[in-house]
Amino acid sequence: MAVLAINGGEKVRTEGWPPWPPDDPGFLEALKKVIDSRVWGTGGEFTTQAAERMAEYHGAEYAVTVTSGTSALEVALRALGVGVGDEVIVPPYTFIATASSVVAIGGVPVFVDIDAETFNLDPTKIEEAITEYTKAIIPAHIGGSPADLDPIMEIGKRHGLAVIEDACQAHGAEYKGRKVGAIADAGAFSFQSSKNVCAGEGGMLLTNNREVFEKAWSQANIGRVPEGGWYDHRVMGWNLRMTQFQAALILRGLELLPEHFERRYHNAQYLRQRLEEIEGVSLQKMTHPSNRSAYHLYIFSYDRGAFAGLPRDKFLQALNAEGIRGGSGYNPLYREGLFRDNWDPNAFPFAPQFYKGKVNYDEVTCPACEQVCDESGFWMSQSTGLADEKAMDDIADAILKIQQNVGEIE
Repeated sequence: MAVLAINGGEKVRTEGWPPWPPDDPGFLEALKKVIDSRVWGTGGEFTTQAAERMAEYHGAEYAVTVTSGTSALEVALRALGVGVGDEVIVPPYTFIATASSVVAIGGVPVFVDIDAETFNLDPTKIEEAITEYTKAIIPAHIGGSPADLDPIMEIGKRHGLAVIEDACQAHGAEYKGRKVGAIADAGAFSFQSSKNVCAGEGGMLLTNNREVFEKAWSQANIGRVPEGGWYDHRVMGWNLRMTQFQAALILRGLELLPEHFERRYHNAQYLRQRLEEIEGVSLQKMTHPSNRSAYHLYIFSYDRGAFAGLPRDKFLQALNAEGIRGGSGYNPLYREGLFRDNWDPNAFPFAPQFYKGKVNYDEVTCPACEQVCDESGFWMSQSTGLADEKAMDDIADAILKIQQNVGEIE
């Protein structure tokens, strides 16, 4: 029997992992172009080109550049008429911005459980959460894997609800042959440092609706309107404008994206095949067989029963010791301090003068999400997928080594 690395044995993987952001000279060249242009802030060619190329790549008519994915979600909500006291259905297994963006515009997040195999919002649980105050649904394409949009959009249409795709982790992902982000009423993308297209920070809203585009553009541009002048402020807006530096980095990232996407996808498919040999660990299930995940995260399900009852967190300690980077991931959002500790039913936007419904985050429970967060889910970062097939073999071999020697772990 091999000695586990956690007990002093040799690691399965001694090599490093690809760096992120990627080590690519094109980023420096892109920034130099901005410096040489002498247009660093708004109104330059780079933001215009980034919006056009992002929209074209994802099959959208319009794009609005903003400061972050969080800003893109907020702008999308306002542009679709969601406001103070309105309920918005969100998954609890996602980054905090999916829900905090709702609070930021005066809305009330309503948490609906996920599917424990796809890790995405469960469409079968949505309708029971709809009330007379519900105005929108935000499915998050978690880890870059598309949520099941068709039934979600059908529910939205039947109940008159806007659907906003949180595509912040899903650059280039495909749902039934269509790239995500412009399938629903609007979609939000992030270019934060960890994202598959990164610019340090930055965001973008995509839509095929001209009215939504114009409203979003105005909000991000201090209340100006697309056809108006520089000092023509017709509506309430904010300064959420992307700089030319961020846009230039995005343009280079979009050039790299197709190659990176295919490498992550190929490695994920290879790893998925290897894991079929190992009972108890599997990659995130797609919501439809033809979907293609962006694999911003490699998300796994872990069954402790196949590892002699070894708790997930102990398993992850052993896995990391073998040179394989993994983490447990999110907590259910309703357990975060924003909702569990600092939620005040007498403060904005939850106070009765703003919100006529009823919500109590202390009483929220989403069993599938809690199972994933507490027991069965774990991640590897997207840079994992930029390695090679040997790295995928190392992942599978390390898992198998732990399983075969699980009795060594105290």
